[in-house]
Amino acid sequence: MLHGHGDDSYRHSSTIIADFSTNVWYGGEPKGLKEHLFSQWATINRYPEVVAESLVQKVASHHGIKPEQVLVNSGTTESIYLLAQAFAGRKTTIVVPAFAEYEDACRMHNHELTFMPWNALADLPPLISDLVFICNPNNPTGATFAQLAAWISQNPKTLFVVDEAFIDFTVGLPTMIAELSWYDNLVVMHSMTKAYAIPGLRLGYLVGTPELIERLKALKQPWTVNTMALEAGKFIFDQYDSIQLPVRQLLADKDDFVADLRENKAFRVYNSETHFFLAETRTGTAAALKQFLIKQHGLLIRDASNFRGLGKGHFRVATLAPETNQRLINALAEWKS
Repeated sequence: MLHGHGDDSYRHSSTIIADFSTNVWYGGEPKGLKEHLFSQWATINRYPEVVAESLVQKVASHHGIKPEQVLVNSGTTESIYLLAQAFAGRKTTIVVPAFAEYEDACRMHNHELTFMPWNALADLPPLISDLVFICNPNNPTGATFAQLAAWISQNPKTLFVVDEAFIDFTVGLPTMIAELSWYDNLVVMHSMTKAYAIPGLRLGYLVGTPELIERLKALKQPWTVNTMALEAGKFIFDQYDSIQLPVRQLLADKDDFVADLRENKAFRVYNSETHFFLAETRTGTAAALKQFLIKQHGLLIRDASNFRGLGKGHFRVATLAPETNQRLINALAEWKS
């Protein structure tokens, strides 16, 4: 899906005052990162490291794993497409609703697809698939699945691709990277763009068994991680303890935001364990609501109707600063469909 994601303000002629459509941290990049990148400007005169070797070392050290278990990529999307290519033609299950690129990448490489609704996970269903893609916390709902390790254990012949792009926006959900020593049917994808507000640099990594990493390297193009993204990644791990998000305050703001939105009976607002959440208009469509908010108020939401399993009224909203959230609350009070 080339289009149909959030953060598409560049496609609208109206001025966007506040963007609720993207689930990237609204506070901007870590302090000092811009200055660091400017200080490294001369490095763009040379090719970057072929597979981001120096950042691989930092990722491995941070997580207490071997460098041979890490592959740094140009965002999680590259990780997804590499995995789909490596297992071309396999039987694959996608837990939905989900990020559209899982399905798009698998279809590109002729996977035999089945789709499992998120609410079926409670029963830890048995799998006959070769792979399963699951986003935990889920995008677009913000739901989390605490029994993932048990599900992996019960399905040893299925490779679990766990997308943890939004784990930095939760409290109490441990990364599955710690489980790699127990399960060889697990690969975990991490994004470095959401929590550190650098999606334009495209940076992420995946971890798995050394055998899987070698299989993916055989398919990977050289130099996909540019020099500035590489430097940003190293800066983040070097400054890690001092640049973490104020997650508890962000989630408290989300709770207040949701509580206020639920006062408006024209909308249904779903529970979420992250800073973003799913909502549904009871009148009209999300597409019409999006256009109303853009044209009348300069506010952008994510029309979520194109997520498999969702309807025409679903939209996704990310929490911004409280005073900005109030703008959306006030604007939605005017929605008549």
